[in-house]
Formats: sequence, C-alpha cells, structure tokens
Amino acid sequence: MESPGATPGSRRGGRRVRRRRRALVRVALATVAVIGATAAGTAYVRAHARDGGTVSSAASPKPSASSSSSASASGEASVEPVTEPVVDRDALLGKAMSTVTVPSGARVSAAVLDLDSGGSAVHGDTAFDTASIVKVDILATLLLQAQDAGRSPTAAERAYAAKMIRNSDNASASELWDAIGRASGLDAANRRFGLTGTRGGDGTLWGLTQTTAADQLALLRQVFGDDSKLSEASRSYLQGLMRTVESDQRWGVSAAADGAGFALKNGWLPRSSTGLWDVNSIGRVTAGGTDYLVAVLSDGTVSQARGIALVEAAARAAVGSFTDAGSSGSAPASASASAPTSASASASQ
Repeated sequence: MESPGATPGSRRGGRRVRRRRRALVRVALATVAVIGATAAGTAYVRAHARDGGTVSSAASPKPSASSSSSASASGEASVEPVTEPVVDRDALLGKAMSTVTVPSGARVSAAVLDLDSGGSAVHGDTAFDTASIVKVDILATLLLQAQDAGRSPTAAERAYAAKMIRNSDNASASELWDAIGRASGLDAANRRFGLTGTRGGDGTLWGLTQTTAADQLALLRQVFGDDSKLSEASRSYLQGLMRTVESDQRWGVSAAADGAGFALKNGWLPRSSTGLWDVNSIGRVTAGGTDYLVAVLSDGTVSQARGIALVEAAARAAVGSFTDAGSSGSAPASASASAPTSASASASQ
C-alpha cells in the first residue's frame, strides 16, 4: 500500500531507484560467478598438472615463451643427458693386485691396456732391471733405425733377431746391442717411442737396462698398436717373433690368456750381488674376446720359479681387473704356487 502522503512524482522516483539497485545486484552476482568459474578452472588445471593428467589445448591457453623456458629449466619439459660414470682403472688394478701374495723382500709392478677401449691402468712406478725383455726394445730400435735409413734389416740382423726373441739368445742380443749403438741408440729410440723412465744399461750390460711397467706398456703399444713409429711391416715382423717363442718360455703374461691367444717376451736374471731373481714378462694376450697389452715386472724372489709364479699371478690379476673375473669369486693364483714345469731354469739376461 502506498503511503497516504506520497505524490505521483515521488512514486515514480522510488521505482527508478529500485530498478538501479536490482541492476547493480545482477552485475555483482555475474562478476562473482565469473571469478568463481575462473578460479575453479585454474584449480582444475593445476590439479591435473600435479597428477600428470592431460589438459586439452582447447581448454587452456598456449604457454608463453617465458613459461616454456621456465618449464625446461625446471626439468619438467626436457631430459638431461646421462653422463657415464668414470671408471678409476688404477684403483681397480690396485685392488686386484692386493690379492696377489708377494713373497717377503720381493716387489712387483704391473700395467695393462685394453686395445679395444683404450683404457689402461698402472700399478707401481718403481724402476726394475729389464733382464731379457729389453730384447724387444733392442729389436724395435733396430727396426726404427733401418726405417730411418730407408732399408730393410739385413739377413744377418734378421737371424740375430729371430734367435734373440724366440730363443732369448744372449749372444745375438749382444750383437744387435752393438749394432744399434748400445744405450745411446736405445735411449734415442725410446724418446721417440714415448718411454720416459727407461735408461739403457752401461756398456755391454743391456740386461741391466732400467725400466718401469708404464714404459713397457708404451713400448708394447709401439709393437701392437696402430699409432706407432714403427711401420706396419716392422710391427708384423716383431709380433710374429713374439708369437713363436720356444715352448719352454711360454709362461708369464700368457697365464692371463684364453688358450694360445698370446705373444710375449720374458726375462729372468739372478743378481750376483744378492742371489735374488729378476723375473719379467711383457706381451699381448686375448681374454674374453678382448686383446690386452700386459707388462709385469718383479724382483727379489729367491728362485726363478717363485718369480714366475708371482708374475703369472700378477698378470691374471691385472687382466682380471678389466674383465671383472674377480667378481665371479675366483681369486688370482697365489704367488707361492708352483711355476710351470716347462719353464727354463737356466740363468739369462
């Protein structure tokens, strides 16, 4: 009911005020609805993003360049490259060598190279007498000098070389030692071969050349590797001699080979001052389908047989550090094991 005192004009003014108020209410309610819908949509998208759900591209805006960069930086939109773990080969070799029983007063050092992967390891940096393993170095020097002169080895040199490597003949070694210029010739060639810790023996004493396991590995790379100062013909010639050593000298690093897959040169020398033995072995072996270069040096054993057993145990441990043979539960042979019955007991430089 209208107020008795209201006039027609006042009634029309009241109706206009009420219409404006209703319009404002409708606008306010519409705004709240829009805001609510937007918030719900945002919550839905965020929830699905957390749960790994898929959001339709039609229902969501395209990401800006800055948001794409942010996602990439957070790792959600990109995959980082996987870095292969670095293998500490020296540590693995050291661990393997710790299982080798070294007789009291004796020493042993070893080095090994995987020819397939190029990975290598060295255990010990002490210098040892070479004994007869220097014969490989002598022949490598002779072949390098012949290459420099643009000639092939003479028939006499080849005869001496065959006896020196296959039979470990000392007289032949002395002939070729003189032919290369003794220690000065050997040292000059070794500088080119990359040997840094090897020094030729004084005078005629080629067997007392001093060397390290790492240097012998470097020498073997010159003989068996492609990146060599020696020509392919020179390498093939030397390799052939090392594959055909006498049967009684097929001990040493060959203990780490599968069957007859090896080429080697051994050295053994009793020291007159102490009565103790230098026993060394260098060469290439095939184990588990992979070729390895192996050098093992030792001294201080009471007999050649003890020295051979020590060298063979060290060779198995060295190669085993690459083939993971130790993980199968088989331990390297003890250095106190008996030496091969075919090993020569004769003294040699």
